[in-house]
Amino acid sequence: MRSVTYSMGVSLDGYIVGPDGDFDWGTPGDEVFRFWIDQIREVGVHLLGRRLYETMLYWETSDHDPPLNDAEIEWAALWKPLPKVVFSTMLSAVQGNARLASGSLAEEIERLRADPAEGDIAIGGATLAAEAAALDLIDEYRTMVYPVLVGGGIPFFPQREHRVALELVETRTFNSGVLYSRYRVAR
Repeated sequence: MRSVTYSMGVSLDGYIVGPDGDFDWGTPGDEVFRFWIDQIREVGVHLLGRRLYETMLYWETSDHDPPLNDAEIEWAALWKPLPKVVFSTMLSAVQGNARLASGSLAEEIERLRADPAEGDIAIGGATLAAEAAALDLIDEYRTMVYPVLVGGGIPFFPQREHRVALELVETRTFNSGVLYSRYRVAR
């Protein structure tokens, strides 16, 4: 069965964006960007909330926005054909290899888990991840912790009413001080 993963950059104090909505502190250096490229190769479908979808739209047309470096060209080549499911009540249409979700998050994940396709089911966006976490649908949490304190904003981890035990699977420290950690939900 396909795993559901939640992976995003996060500040040391636990936020994916700061109080002003800014996340420029999470711009990956070359080494971290290469790691993200390797990670996206493991994804079979990406579930996104509206805000992350709109942020990632850049990569749908980035080949028309030079100059891109080799790593950015490689990322765009992997991102564009990747199937995406967008959860939004505000959008009436989406672009590229994306579709609007036709069911609830639980229904979409159930259908995608049953699909024989390869690759993880990745969730992007804190609001969507919080809903998945509340439904106990996330199998792995993957954090890319940046060495910065932003003091508030949108938290990476949703507020939970119950404890979730995690097993450490992998860690990696980058030369920039960024720390990657991968945890599997202990079931």
